[in-house]
Amino acid sequence: MSYLFPNYQRKKIQWVKGINNTLIDQDGKSYLDFTSGIGVMNLGYGDSNLNEVLSDQAANLWHAPNLYESKFQEETAEKLANGRDYVAYFCNSGAEANEAAIKLARKATGRSKIISFVNSFHGRTYGAMSATGQESIHQGFQPLVPDFEYLPFNDLDSLKQKIDKQTAAVILELIQGEGGVIPAKQEWVKQIKQLCRTTGTLLIIDEIQTGIGRTGSLYAYEQYEIEPDIFTLAKGLGNGIPVGAMLGKKSFAQAFGPGSHGSTFGGNNLAMRVASEVLERINQPDFLLEVQRKGNLLMKGLNQLALKTTLIKDVRGKGMMAGIELTDADVLASVMEQLKEEGLITLKAGQAVLRLLPPLTISDEELNRGVELLEKVLCKEQKND
Repeated sequence: MSYLFPNYQRKKIQWVKGINNTLIDQDGKSYLDFTSGIGVMNLGYGDSNLNEVLSDQAANLWHAPNLYESKFQEETAEKLANGRDYVAYFCNSGAEANEAAIKLARKATGRSKIISFVNSFHGRTYGAMSATGQESIHQGFQPLVPDFEYLPFNDLDSLKQKIDKQTAAVILELIQGEGGVIPAKQEWVKQIKQLCRTTGTLLIIDEIQTGIGRTGSLYAYEQYEIEPDIFTLAKGLGNGIPVGAMLGKKSFAQAFGPGSHGSTFGGNNLAMRVASEVLERINQPDFLLEVQRKGNLLMKGLNQLALKTTLIKDVRGKGMMAGIELTDADVLASVMEQLKEEGLITLKAGQAVLRLLPPLTISDEELNRGVELLEKVLCKEQKND
């Protein structure tokens, strides 16, 4: 008997240790991790610097309420602003960050309508779930928060028809992660920004999976040559320590005055010390260039693999965020199970997409080994198909 709700479909495996880019299960078997704990462990496992920072803070003070000043929050917020005109609110997760973004957008504009996109994913709390454009996630939880509309991704005409001066915000992922690793088109994003400017609508970019170096820049929006009004972060920000953040333009600061929003644990000392160190490490030109180089290496290997098997319909992604669209969901399930047996951990996205999110610290040798295991399993699966 389990004393847990069965809301997760758990595999019969338990991780007991992580070393760099490798996970070890309860039986001592090692696995190359191409998931980063669903995009969390950007600096890998057991990082000595992060362990030292966490241990140092744990020996002093774990928690102080947000009734008092916090130099650690100020330092981390400044690093997140990255020289731009933003202020930060800290919380504990991506869903909470998106909740804060939705509340800020509505309060700052005095409007309620929010446009999201089909197959998007923004979290499972009520506001974030209502922003998520997936009916399967809504089932059983209606009525949702009102005034959310879901439009086709990468389609400009539908947005032109729906966005107006009653729209508080447009919220989108620049690469839909859970939806199937689908990148937004560059020109489409620029047109969204222009439509938002024309109608007084705020642009919210959900960087929870794409942020903190995952796509080869600190934030994915930098590669789209736009600057959002609001953006949200979590996952890789704490490298496993629960932390989320919502950043908005300084001009919106008054909309989030005292009493407007809050979090008991948001911005606690342990999370801030680790997040600050993560940012210090990742937001370096050489580090980000290496992510871009390794991302190109990964995509090259996957595109070459696509030429060797008819099971691959498409390869897409950016940086260290890749998706391999397979022929159907049954093939995906079989491939993922075989990869696990071979010692490679992967993720699912959409209906039939194999999602790869390796740690940003992964080596060329490990990337190549992962691609070799993918080739071995896919070619074997094709013979059995």
